[in-house]
Amino acid sequence: MNDGDAANPRYGGFWIRLGAIILDSVVLFGVTFLTVRLLYGQGYLEWAMEGATEGMTRERLFFNWALPAVYYVGFWILKSATIGKMLVKVKIVNAKTGEPASPLQCVVRYLGYFVSALPLGLGFIWVAFDKRKQGWHDKIARTLVVSSARPLPY
Repeated sequence: MNDGDAANPRYGGFWIRLGAIILDSVVLFGVTFLTVRLLYGQGYLEWAMEGATEGMTRERLFFNWALPAVYYVGFWILKSATIGKMLVKVKIVNAKTGEPASPLQCVVRYLGYFVSALPLGLGFIWVAFDKRKQGWHDKIARTLVVSSARPLPY
């Protein structure tokens, strides 16, 4: 692991992870905005406003549920981090081995986001108080978020 030494990893805390999720939200918004703009042209605002009254269409199902799931789980499997996590230099690892999380752990971690979010986001806030900086989704999936910054050469 490039996260300190294996016995004492540097955990990704609450604020750095909040920064990563904000960056990821910007990425997802940008992809959604550009794609919807290409599909609907000037009618983008009508499409967006209809969402409050129209129910779940295939497009809304894709942009609100499928795209985020594919983005998060896909990046976690392929890179051990989303674009936001890469930018803030943290990654997701197996809590027991320190190796990259398995695909199953990545899927379980994503589903665990819903558990963390349900009680007013308490599962995410938990990161600030946990000694290993694990949210409930991390505990469920048995993952850690650790620094991926390269150690200094001296």
